[in-house]
Amino acid sequence: MNQQIGFIGCGKMAQAMIAGLIKSRVVAPSQIKASAFTTSTLQRVENTYSIQVTQSNIEVAKFSNLLVLAVKPELHSAIIEEIKGSVADSAVIITVAAGVSLSYLENTFDRNIKAVRSMPNTPSLVGEGMSAIAVNSSVTEADLENVEILFRSFGKVEVIEEALMDSIPAISGSSPAYVYMFIEALADGGVMQGIPRAKAYKLAAQAILGAAKMVLETDKHPGELKDQVCTPGGATIKAVAELEEKGLRAAVLSAMNACTDRIKELSVEKNS
Repeated sequence: MNQQIGFIGCGKMAQAMIAGLIKSRVVAPSQIKASAFTTSTLQRVENTYSIQVTQSNIEVAKFSNLLVLAVKPELHSAIIEEIKGSVADSAVIITVAAGVSLSYLENTFDRNIKAVRSMPNTPSLVGEGMSAIAVNSSVTEADLENVEILFRSFGKVEVIEEALMDSIPAISGSSPAYVYMFIEALADGGVMQGIPRAKAYKLAAQAILGAAKMVLETDKHPGELKDQVCTPGGATIKAVAELEEKGLRAAVLSAMNACTDRIKELSVEKNS
């Protein structure tokens, strides 16, 4: 990809994106420049990824065709005020922060910009991210293709309407936390039956990884795949019945609603 990619902020998510770009050879390290507040972070990033680093946000803004704002929501206003005169009209601005809307980006830059709102998740750190993106009307097909290439370098990406973005954290942004809790519970159950804990974690995590791949690669409904495991009168259907009786589905739906409600609250606070 013949693009220069800049990162303002270089925390875990930015580093996951940088690692994906380099590992997949989408761009060369020389095509990436990142800024951060602390020199220790910049030194670590430079040593790890051999990219260009600087403490100057303006330098990164001037450098970038694709500019990723990888900072907390509350820092966007000050950073945009600092860099908005240095960002080229042709540059695409990408935020990875929850609750930062396209209209907020447009209004804060105070001019027409190419804006992308994204929600990646932490499995991006191991190249298995799931990202959702929404774009404004100024983003061209060529721009969108470059953005999708960027996000595909560390996982999968789906383009959605911005109206749905507040629902994304509950299903893919925050959901790894729910899955980790489920893995931990499965491992605890294994330990109760005498399985060493390290082996229990490995057994549980691999089973979930395999089940997820079955959904993605067979294109079968999850209910159909579940039925294939449940033999009549067997142990699995007894376990499934117990999960239903204890309210697994209801608990998950309630958790997702709570997550989405909080995201909407944060969006109102940020964009009001």
